[in-house]
Amino acid sequence: MSPIALLSRILEYAEGGHKRACALLLLLGLALYLPGQTTLQPMDRDEPRFAQATKQMLETGDFIDIRFQEEARHKKPVGIYWLQSVAVSAGEALGVDDARRNVALYRIPSLAGALATMLLTYAAACAFVSRRGAFMAAVLMGSTILLGVEARLAKTDAVLAATVVGSMAALARAWFRRDGDPPLPTVWRIAFWVALGFGILVKGPIAPAIVGLAALWLSIARRSGRWLQALGPGLGAVIVALIVLPWFAAIAIKSGAAFFEASLGDDMLAKVGQSKERHGAPPGTYLGVFFGTAWPLVPFFLLSLPFVWTKRRDPAVLFCIAWVVPMWLIFEAVRTKLPHYVMPLYPALAILAALAVERGAAIHRGRAAGILVWWLALPPVILAGAAFFGALHLGDAPPWIGVPVLLLALPAGVMAARLLRQGQAEQAALASACASIVIAFGAYLFTAPALRSLHVSERLAEAARSVGCPDPVLASAGYSEPSLVLLTQTDIEMTDGRGAAEILAGSGCRIVFVERRHVEAFERAVSAAGLTPRLVTRITGFNINGGRRLDIAVLSREGAR
Repeated sequence: MSPIALLSRILEYAEGGHKRACALLLLLGLALYLPGQTTLQPMDRDEPRFAQATKQMLETGDFIDIRFQEEARHKKPVGIYWLQSVAVSAGEALGVDDARRNVALYRIPSLAGALATMLLTYAAACAFVSRRGAFMAAVLMGSTILLGVEARLAKTDAVLAATVVGSMAALARAWFRRDGDPPLPTVWRIAFWVALGFGILVKGPIAPAIVGLAALWLSIARRSGRWLQALGPGLGAVIVALIVLPWFAAIAIKSGAAFFEASLGDDMLAKVGQSKERHGAPPGTYLGVFFGTAWPLVPFFLLSLPFVWTKRRDPAVLFCIAWVVPMWLIFEAVRTKLPHYVMPLYPALAILAALAVERGAAIHRGRAAGILVWWLALPPVILAGAAFFGALHLGDAPPWIGVPVLLLALPAGVMAARLLRQGQAEQAALASACASIVIAFGAYLFTAPALRSLHVSERLAEAARSVGCPDPVLASAGYSEPSLVLLTQTDIEMTDGRGAAEILAGSGCRIVFVERRHVEAFERAVSAAGLTPRLVTRITGFNINGGRRLDIAVLSREGAR
């Protein structure tokens, strides 16, 4: 059987029922997102901050307050920490070794969130297109680079995307109802409010903002908001309150106004007028980022734009526009920008592409199509080149296995481009998903682990364990990435050269990490104190956050063994 015939058979199988389609999507999602879950190091800085705060909840038994070491982490609500706590506790119960330092366990909610985002994109798209078209939309969304990245990071964004898509799937059912239609099924009404409530508990106002702006846009277009009554707002208020109020009340009692001041003022509102954590960018940034982060969805959506513009008043197209445009404009206006902010809007773009194909729009014709479709074949080459030359820049050996595996995605990308050019968009979407799977294996399973110079915290933790102390006092001078806290111990002291020397002078087993810039001050201090530290090893590497090379000495107090 030829590859094209196989793709057609898969599509026919997916058309056989929702259970078949969802089973295929689940298998596809696992193939896309599982590679790298255990081999990718904790990605500083956000991921280990979330994971470490969860670890401290497990250590202290306090599941209300959120802290990173001694610092209150009042930026996001508690939802993701609770989910991660469940995952890590399950790992411990199953006998996973050193579960609380195993970042893969903290990533399980994100993996589940990415899978749910794909499946819920299918559920949402079924309100607009046939089962075959919904399958295409879910494949395009699930294959995007950005969702694949977020599936491997222990933070909020994959779970948030799932809550948004779940809410929008229910909202679409209410939107397409007409007077005289049967009442909206109870399952959709409950699903809308449950998804919205969990969205609030995961990332505060983002989910309500996306859903609320879409509902407002659609109500203005219809000149009435009565259609929203189908969702049962009275019941919904009770459901949302039961989900969110207990923790918000508990954190208010515990921290006073501190949480709300930090999350709404210092975090959310501050991002509007100024760039936070050096993530500022001008308006229009997300349009540029879209070309990279939304592959392979990009050409499918861009080629459907003429159809979208022509049919912009069509109820289905209008719904997707309302889902995307108002919140996208707000994200572009906000000074602080990160690629994942717009990810909950991508499912609507995938649905629009599927809708254009199903309505017979000739998205494969014209000069623009001839150029754009070949974007499906470029990323494997770009990623392989980046992996090879990036390794040389870092001083690592080129990933001789990872680069060829990445290039193996090229034939699938070329096939996807040809199929799209021939007007077989559904088969092209599946072929591009196959390319994404190969890229996932090449990038996350073979390339990332080979870039040893980026695994600084892991290597420092290994060096500390090699000293043989059962419960050492640890300190780090000049290197303070959150991943080091997660992989070593919560009370590791972040200090300077002089402080590291003072800590080394204490009683008991003492281990310090001293970065090259702090060596001189450290040596002066240990000399003055009459200490003779033992050099355990030196760790060299590269800090991708600071963009600089590292040379860190691992030292223990004489006689610590």
